[in-house]
Amino acid sequence: MKSKQILANVVVMVTSLLFATVLCEVGARLVLNPADYLSVTTLKDPVLGMTIAPDSPGFDKWGFRNPDVPQSVDVLALGDSHTFGNTAKMDEAWPSVVQRHTGLSVYNMGLGGYGPNQYYQLLTTRGLSLHPKRVVVGLYMGDDFENAFSTTYGLDHWAALRTGQWGRVNADIWGDEEPPGATKNFRNWLSRNSMVYRLVVHGQALRALKGRLQTTLANATADPSVTTFDSADGTIHEAFRPIRVAAGLDQGRAEVKEGMRLTFHFLEEMNAACRKSGCAFSVVIIPTKETVFAKYLQSDSPLNLKEVLNAVITNEQIATAALEKFLDDAGIPYVVTLPALRERVTEQLYYRGPADMHPGPNGYRIIGESVAKFLRQPDAVAHSSADTTTAGAQ
Repeated sequence: MKSKQILANVVVMVTSLLFATVLCEVGARLVLNPADYLSVTTLKDPVLGMTIAPDSPGFDKWGFRNPDVPQSVDVLALGDSHTFGNTAKMDEAWPSVVQRHTGLSVYNMGLGGYGPNQYYQLLTTRGLSLHPKRVVVGLYMGDDFENAFSTTYGLDHWAALRTGQWGRVNADIWGDEEPPGATKNFRNWLSRNSMVYRLVVHGQALRALKGRLQTTLANATADPSVTTFDSADGTIHEAFRPIRVAAGLDQGRAEVKEGMRLTFHFLEEMNAACRKSGCAFSVVIIPTKETVFAKYLQSDSPLNLKEVLNAVITNEQIATAALEKFLDDAGIPYVVTLPALRERVTEQLYYRGPADMHPGPNGYRIIGESVAKFLRQPDAVAHSSADTTTAGAQ
């Protein structure tokens, strides 16, 4: 009799938990945007490399993180994960900040892993059909050159642009490095389907704690791929993973130089396509986290990977100068966001921890405010602004 009572209690408890979970799941989907939380299923694409599966929760019919696809738009934003808004909600990504600060309608075509090839392809096949008045490309200095190289030499669609002899290059940068297993498969399923799981495991409430724990673990294990920095006054606590970024900017690598050539080519082609369609084209230069904190990382403090950090900062100066010269010569307006980010480094601009190097809501807000300031200027469509395009990677 006692065992039956225990079993009945267990059944009631499990049933209540399941009901409460379902209720929370339904409530979360009604109140929150699934695209801000759920993982998505990706599909291989011979031109873009990867696209978001149709009808993914919270994404529009084109597979981008917007409420819908409009008939027309004032501003079209193209870019990678720094434009998509990784580690932030849809309304915290810099294109949404621009919309709030200018009153202009903005459509965000940013997606993680994309680069200049994808920006050009999306602009010419879909973006211009929205009849934008302005097209803004968020160019991330950390990997856009390398992405242009890997996409061009990894996907046959772009073979006509190849000038070197590198053979077949792997263009898949979306692969998951974690080995397969039953636990991983179950976690991935939950990440794609459960808002409750994502809110509990990856939600805002635990993000700061997770970041601190990840940094503590990196220090405790002397992780050779991570640099941590704490300012003497206690206002800055940051972590960096500079090795991959250094490779993507290394001016001694032929692949990077080729990627720069390709990037400049696509920017020129996008500018021409915009001119033909009667819209204004401009570029937002988004710096690496290492260059934003260069003043601190290049001090006398003993830091892990000091030479790699210096290489990132030095090569980014060279690459940014070359990019700005190209844009000036081509008459393409551009926004340098580095000065504004450097002025606000104490405001926790990035995810706190070594697991992710993307900006957080504060960082995207500052980028968006810089772009909004640029777009509000009456001559923004004609030439570069002295306030927002000063060479910032010095």
